[in-house]
Amino acid sequence: MPPTQNFVRLAPAKSCYIDVKKEILHFPINIPIGKSFVPVHFVCETLAYFIGYRYYVYLRKHQTDAISSENRLLIFIGAAFGALVGSHLVGVLENPSLLPHFNLIYLMGNKTIVGGMLGGLIGVELVKKKIRVNVSSGDLMVYPLILAMIIGRIGCFLAGLEDGTYGIPSNLPWAINFGDGISRHPTNLYEILFWILLWFSLVITERYHRFTDGSKFKIFLSSYLVFRFLIEFIKPDYFFSFGLSVIQLVSVVGILYYYKVFLYPSKLIQHHA
Repeated sequence: MPPTQNFVRLAPAKSCYIDVKKEILHFPINIPIGKSFVPVHFVCETLAYFIGYRYYVYLRKHQTDAISSENRLLIFIGAAFGALVGSHLVGVLENPSLLPHFNLIYLMGNKTIVGGMLGGLIGVELVKKKIRVNVSSGDLMVYPLILAMIIGRIGCFLAGLEDGTYGIPSNLPWAINFGDGISRHPTNLYEILFWILLWFSLVITERYHRFTDGSKFKIFLSSYLVFRFLIEFIKPDYFFSFGLSVIQLVSVVGILYYYKVFLYPSKLIQHHA
């Protein structure tokens, strides 16, 4: 049974150490520049956007795209705006007990990938309806998004407690002490493993089958929503009295939106007579 009590995230320690293969790893990881530093998390997040986009440009150059460059730009704008709104909206709702202290700093400092993905999806669908694009715009973005997510989550892991993506205490052999003296589930590493497995699964499937239009993106997003619903049970989130968190409730909404993926999986693959 999932925990029903409320959890408060621990404040990050200024200096953190864990022993990994006889080396001392300091959390959070920062790149020293003179008397200052640049957080590796920021570097990874920047690289995630840059490398993910360059990978998308490469794939688009080597594939036939039914969507014009002009419409692609409009779709990108819709996705970016929707993701911005969705990520911050769901982010501020993650802990309802803090809503009375809501302000602009709190709004901009809280964001979540689940909200960003679903917000981006809504933004894309609204733009596509406006410009009358009926073909999938997401299939081409699946692998670049997976790569960007992996790079981003590496940054989350190296940020330690400051990022807030760690898990609850655990006695498992691979549990990690991020500096507060408590061994925890490295849920950010779990997510990296999830993305790698999904990437390989999609690539292998495409070797033997052909996805129907839009199916690859549906698998990408629906499977991530299922993963996030499950992984939240081992994260120190705010849980309502009925045992679910805000992220899980939002994930359920997305899963219900993609219910056909789970009820009719055969329709995701093209069948030839």
